[in-house]
Amino acid sequence: MVGLGIVLLVIGFVTGIAILWTIGIVLVAIGAILWLLGAMGHAVAGRKHY
Repeated sequence: MVGLGIVLLVIGFVTGIAILWTIGIVLVAIGAILWLLGAMGHAVAGRKHY
């Protein structure tokens, strides 16, 4: 999810499409939160690791 967010950020920046930039920021933020929760050992939505 973090990787997809970064790709969308780059594509949105290069092409100037603001919606891709916004979606990329949201995906990076959600991916980082899930990654941190998984790293701390918390199960998120029934999964130990994301």
